Amino acid sequence: MSRIGRKPVPIPDAVTVEIGAGSIAVKGPKGELSQAFSPDMSVEQGEGVLTVARPTDRGEHRALHGLTRSLIANMVEGVTEGFEKRLEIQGVGYRAALKGRKLELALGYSHPVAVDAPEGIEFEVPQPTEVVVRGIDKQLVGQVAADIRKRRPPEPYKGKGIRYKGEQVLRKVGKRA
Repeated sequence: MSRIGRKPVPIPDAVTVEIGAGSIAVKGPKGELSQAFSPDMSVEQGEGVLTVARPTDRGEHRALHGLTRSLIANMVEGVTEGFEKRLEIQGVGYRAALKGRKLELALGYSHPVAVDAPEGIEFEVPQPTEVVVRGIDKQLVGQVAADIRKRRPPEPYKGKGIRYKGEQVLRKVGKRA
């Protein structure tokens, strides 16, 4: 069975990779990540690169090929540089504060909303209206940021709520006289 469609992932010197049966572990200066991948895909380590190959050109194999390569590339980037998502809070009286490892949000409810930082995630609040979510796992960083945004998504009339930095919120006109 010949391997079709090879896509290399460059590996920096500070990163070590261990390939097992259907799983891969990546260690770097910021931490360690591991991921399972499809047994149909083959991952081989060369000099300074990881190569992901697929057995056939069928649609499902092409999809798994791209997914596997992206997951490995994100793991390598995460253990070397890390990932971050920035959130903006807009609204009168809406603000964020850091209490130890917990993020405490005042979002117009009768009570403050506390968000615990999962393992591998850290919060930063450079301003009371800005939250930075950092970590080495891209998927976890995105999920935690989405969970924070879900506490008070931006509303379409005044734009109040939590949004991603640079996110455009479509505004509605509202009532007319």
